[in-house]
Amino acid sequence: MKQIIALLAIVFLFSAATDLQKGTASYYGYKLEGRRTSSGEILRNDSLYAAHKTLPFGSIVRVVNLKNDSVVLVKIIDRMPQKSSRIIDLTQAAAKQLNFINAGLTTVTLEVIE
Repeated sequence: MKQIIALLAIVFLFSAATDLQKGTASYYGYKLEGRRTSSGEILRNDSLYAAHKTLPFGSIVRVVNLKNDSVVLVKIIDRMPQKSSRIIDLTQAAAKQLNFINAGLTTVTLEVIE
């Protein structure tokens, strides 16, 4: 019985860990305002949008800035290059909520909410 409980605990820990992604976040420059994204939506830097390499368009993602624990929910509307070293590109509104506008980059975790 103890072995089964231990096995279930290990499976739970690994499945929970795979739901999170950790890496570097950046944000869109102001020159991209008003341009059409990969999903067909228009980029608005005052909205809570983001680009990701693989997540489906319309996904809602919880982004946590690991440097200051600030949190924002964003909608995926665009694609990033597969070779990018970053895991997410956020609108300026999302970057402001995460308090990294001046830094330009920050370390984040991503969790898909829906």
